[in-house]
Amino acid sequence: MSQLSEKMNKEIEKAVSHYWMTRHSQREKQKKRGVNDAGLRSAVTGGAQMDGFINLFSKLIIEAGIGEKYIFHKKHLELPGFFRPTKEWDLLVVKDGQLIAALEAKSQVGPSFGNNFNNRTEEAMGTAIDLWTAFREGAFNGGHQPFLGYFFMLEDCDASNRPVRVKESHFKVFPEFVDASYMKRYELFCRKLILERHYTSASFIVSDSENGKTGKFNEPAADLSFNNFAKSLAAHVGAFI
Repeated sequence: MSQLSEKMNKEIEKAVSHYWMTRHSQREKQKKRGVNDAGLRSAVTGGAQMDGFINLFSKLIIEAGIGEKYIFHKKHLELPGFFRPTKEWDLLVVKDGQLIAALEAKSQVGPSFGNNFNNRTEEAMGTAIDLWTAFREGAFNGGHQPFLGYFFMLEDCDASNRPVRVKESHFKVFPEFVDASYMKRYELFCRKLILERHYTSASFIVSDSENGKTGKFNEPAADLSFNNFAKSLAAHVGAFI
């Protein structure tokens, strides 16, 4: 492992730990208040779980030479769309009237992987199509194409690893989806987002709820590693110093 990879792993471990500890803290606070918020949903309605990753993205962008004043991750996150007025992203880089980068950071924890998988995929695809169409129509002052990044963390558990049956009522599904677990489906999804050029780069990691508190995570696919994502992001934003 290179020195860069070791450093990067430490940063990711901090973000993973923050994610799980924040979820745990939010659930405990709601229990003390006697709030019943639809089971595991109670751990996500408080927000802030992904802040560790957003802060890491910001750090990478600053290290690439972009000033902090051009990075937006708490407010002013709206971008115009083509099919809707605006879309709020998780992190933006805007400099000299140019959109340099737009990033999404998402996650999913069980047990309802089925419905949530469909929602996540439709959301990510729709968001990208909306932005690229708005870009074509001159919404971002023309110029260079922005970097679109998609980061996803999935809970590593029995339900996400288990093979899932597909329904082929009229036609055969693509073979890669046959008996594919939700973990494999997300891997395929992230890869296809890049292959179809909906996003510039994507990163996919998995972590279980117990070991994740200490920062443990895995990367199911080398081509979707965080290192690759980080290098691609840094190279793009570095051209706008």
